[in-house]
Amino acid sequence: MQSYLLAAGVLMILIGVAHSVIGEILIFRQLRAGTIVPLLAPAPLRERHLRILWANWHLCSVLGWGLAALLIVIAGSPELPTYALNIRIIAIATLAGSLLVLYATRGRHPGWLGLLVAAGLAWLGQSAA
Repeated sequence: MQSYLLAAGVLMILIGVAHSVIGEILIFRQLRAGTIVPLLAPAPLRERHLRILWANWHLCSVLGWGLAALLIVIAGSPELPTYALNIRIIAIATLAGSLLVLYATRGRHPGWLGLLVAAGLAWLGQSAA
């Protein structure tokens, strides 16, 4: 077990949780109208702007958790070739980010499609690694 990598991975998970929770409490809580995605956009923002800001806020955490998972997996098995597994984790984290942007913006922001394509290409490419 590589303890430095394990510690880094656990720390990244905690940072992602703190980032999302504190952002929800300090920024997005007062912008909600009884929904998961904030809708009460302060001027000069519009609702669609607030939706993508919220999605991108949490996208940072989702992708950070994917990287944390890579560190933890590698920490537990440093002697194993992990390229395919690493790519699979990256693809899953990117897919989760795509779904988050799709949901938050109701499909109106094209970022979800780019992330979805990137996730699919990474998933398909794992066999080549």
